[in-house]
This record gives sequence, C-alpha cells and structure tokens, in this order.
Amino acid sequence: MSGSIAIVDYGLGNLGSVKNMLRKLGASSVITAQPEELVQATALILPGVGHFDTGMKNLRSRGLEAVLSTQVLEKKVPILGICLGVQLFARRSEEGAEPGLGWIAADVKRFTFPGGPQLPVPHMGWNEVEWTDSKLLEGATRGETRFYFVHSYHVVPDDPEDVAATATYGRRFVAAVTRGNIMGAQFHPEKSHRFGMALLRNWLKLAGHAP
Repeated sequence: MSGSIAIVDYGLGNLGSVKNMLRKLGASSVITAQPEELVQATALILPGVGHFDTGMKNLRSRGLEAVLSTQVLEKKVPILGICLGVQLFARRSEEGAEPGLGWIAADVKRFTFPGGPQLPVPHMGWNEVEWTDSKLLEGATRGETRFYFVHSYHVVPDDPEDVAATATYGRRFVAAVTRGNIMGAQFHPEKSHRFGMALLRNWLKLAGHAP
C-alpha cells in the first residue's frame, strides 16, 4: 500500500470506474476506507455521486475526515476531488446542513437561472470547459476540453485564484478548482473518454505518479 494512489471509499461514487481509468493510464491504485491505508498513500482521489450531507456523514462515521485533513492540509498529499468529492472540499452546501471539509474557502450552491430561461436541473451531459489554470490540461491538443457532467450544485470559491476552469449552463459556473495540492473537477473525468484521460494523465504527473 505504501506509496500508492488511494481512492477513498466512503460509500458514494464510481470508485471502480476511476480505478479502471487509472489502470488504462498505467497507474495502480487501491480503493480503501481504512484510515491506516490512507495515511500511507502518496496521492488521494475523493470521488462522489450523491447528497452532500450523506457524504460528510459517511466520512465522519468512518473516521476518515480527520485523517484526510491531516494528509491534505499538513502533509500536502495531492488530492483530486470528483463531482461530489470537490463539493465536499467547501465549507458548506445549500444541499444540506452538515459542515464541509473546509479545505477551500467556498460554498456550494444549487443552479438557479434568474432573469433567463429555466434549464433542467440537474445539468447532465457533455459540456465545453474553459481553463484559466492549465496545469490539469497541459499537453492536451486543441478541442480536448469537453467533459461529462451530472450535477445540480456547483462550487463557488471566495478567491478567483482558486478557479481552474469554468463552463456555461445558463450561466457561467466553476468546473474545476486548484489550490496547491488540492485539485477538483465538477465533471467526471472517468466518464469523459480521451478528454478525461488527458486530465487524469496530467494529474498523475502533478501528483508524482506518472506511469
């Protein structure tokens, strides 16, 4: 386990899909809910599909919140949040009452469309993503910016410097964030074919796990 990529199992998310995509890229990983294994990991992925409060309650009930915060905030272990995973990085969400991890100064808000056409929520399907911080897309060819989304809520950081990418669904919203070793995508790279593979390949390099 030592020196591995740990995919955090807290009862939510497409864990197998993430592991399979990493394997296609030549990177080994382990799916785990064991704090003692997370302590040994040198890179972390926090996927997630579901309700914000359920996600936070599951992390806490399994004893994962404290160990993850130590790894990420103190030891600076690289972490990638996916969909609900990146929302849990924030302080709070309009979806529930539980406090988030608070790793990024941000709130999570539901899609609203004041003064414009009322689009279906959740936002579901492929969407173009515009990158303001290109580290996660370095080396990708022009046009490799389409990713698959399924979400009703989105992260709203206090600091524009934390915004790595945006997309548009009735309004501009944050599609990815970066703050040092903390990176997250609102979309699903594991479902985004070659676009997602390009992003995950870059994240593996940034995390020191280039195949």
